[in-house]
Amino acid sequence: MKKLKFQRPTGMHDILPEDQRYFQKIYNVCEAVVNFYGFKKIDTPILEDTALYEKGTGLTTDIVQKQMFTLRTRGGDYLTLRPEFTPGIVRAYLEHGMQTLPQPVRLYSTGPAFRYEHPQAGRYRQFHQFNLEVIGDGNPVIDAQVIQIFYNILTELKLKKLIIELNSIGDNQCRPYYKKLLTSYFKSRDLALCVDCRRRLKENPLRVLDCKEEKCQRIASQAPQIIDHLCEECHHHFKGVLEFLDEIELPYRLNPYLVRGLDYYTKTVFEIFEDTEEGRKMGALSAGGRYDALVKLLGGEDAKAIGGAMGVERVIAAIKPKGAVAPKSINPPIFLAQLGTMAKRKSLKLLEDFRKVKIPVAESFGRDSLRAQFKIADKLGAKYTLLLGQKEALEGTIIIRDMQTGKQETMKLDKIVREMERRLKK
Repeated sequence: MKKLKFQRPTGMHDILPEDQRYFQKIYNVCEAVVNFYGFKKIDTPILEDTALYEKGTGLTTDIVQKQMFTLRTRGGDYLTLRPEFTPGIVRAYLEHGMQTLPQPVRLYSTGPAFRYEHPQAGRYRQFHQFNLEVIGDGNPVIDAQVIQIFYNILTELKLKKLIIELNSIGDNQCRPYYKKLLTSYFKSRDLALCVDCRRRLKENPLRVLDCKEEKCQRIASQAPQIIDHLCEECHHHFKGVLEFLDEIELPYRLNPYLVRGLDYYTKTVFEIFEDTEEGRKMGALSAGGRYDALVKLLGGEDAKAIGGAMGVERVIAAIKPKGAVAPKSINPPIFLAQLGTMAKRKSLKLLEDFRKVKIPVAESFGRDSLRAQFKIADKLGAKYTLLLGQKEALEGTIIIRDMQTGKQETMKLDKIVREMERRLKK
């Protein structure tokens, strides 16, 4: 077979009509849950200043160093396709003066993000996320609530055996000492680390804990644990988060080496995944953490915050095998068949009349063969076919055909919408 001249770029994917219903189902569930908790929707540009991610996401992260799609405009500006939502949301929070609103500000977003990664199951270079941010509150109950919201969304989507993994990675009071301990531990073993981790060790030793290489993971599993070196404030905060999770009876386990791959995280970090062999292979369905210093770092007043994101494609990969999650598309109960130019004109107006009363009607205006149109009506499982030919168009009538019995009757065209409303209510 001759190769197509144009194909989708590597790591990108088309969302075909049969998959759109999964996306719609997920977004519907997400919005229903977050609306209850008082979140408001915000959309930010797909392109942002490259410097926003360099400063916000962090220069030492894999996202900034390896995964960003960056372009230079004709005016000489450097812009980057959104690799994650949080820096753009914080930028909008500051730019639009949201710090003057009653705090905390609760925002949610949906849309595509872009990372130049090695494509694999559930991981694309263009992917979609459902994102939450709560800006302006440092209470540990907010951490627990954000985790609870993501857990509830996944539960509503019929996912079972969910487990929350969480850790505290401290703050700028206790983390510097822990980094020294970590550097000392890894330096004595640096020859056994991968090339990337040797670089990470010089820039930010926490990134070594996030490495996916098996040999690095083996070494990291024996490293000092930050939870043993938290300052009093971080310890108290994390203890509070765990107590709240216990109160609402969410299943969790501590992962002392969970750090997440973003430099702005402080204190609580979490991931939620299915606690099965397949689930562990797939990875986190939802993840996030607290970022108490990011708002100030990007030029605002001090404002504590927490956020998280859910990977839509990954969730679809998890729910598809379980079946019956996405609503099946419902075929219209009426098919409108027509024959001849005048009948087509009348049919266009009739279709609009049905739309106004919210009765779905299928048609195939491009076809002139009645036989072909009846075949389509049959395939769609239409309950009734309305037939409008040249004769009927001239007389102002229309034929109703019951597709089950084959019985036909003629009635006035201007009364057909009300008649079909009556029949469909039976």
